[in-house]
Amino acid sequence: MVPTVTDVMTRNPASIERGEPAAEAARLMAQGDMGEVVVLDNGTVVGVVTDRDIAVRLVAEEKDPRTPVAEILSDQELVTVPPDMPLTQAAGMMRLHSVHRLPVLEKGRAVGIISLGDLAIERDETSVVADISAAEGNA
Repeated sequence: MVPTVTDVMTRNPASIERGEPAAEAARLMAQGDMGEVVVLDNGTVVGVVTDRDIAVRLVAEEKDPRTPVAEILSDQELVTVPPDMPLTQAAGMMRLHSVHRLPVLEKGRAVGIISLGDLAIERDETSVVADISAAEGNA
């Protein structure tokens, strides 16, 4: 059986509406020990805000933590995958689009997130990236 995105994705990702403050996205990340939150526009997935977005586009630019999440998202086109996509194809999508995380959508709704770390764990549990990705958070 070919492993699919469903086999390794993080289920039920946290989400936030695009007009909500970046500080709320950071709180969700801290509470869930995660590095990303799915961004919605009236319930429709429009992007992913990451811990890096907060560091680079909010903190480094000395913006107010109340800045809407929409203002710190990457300009990059949103790339998503379905849950039944083979892992090799999802890895190819990450490589092609130079992204580390992909929202997993089913009928337009975010049902998961797959990360580079998830792929590393699946491919070789003993690799350094897998080791780091599987480690308990230190928050």
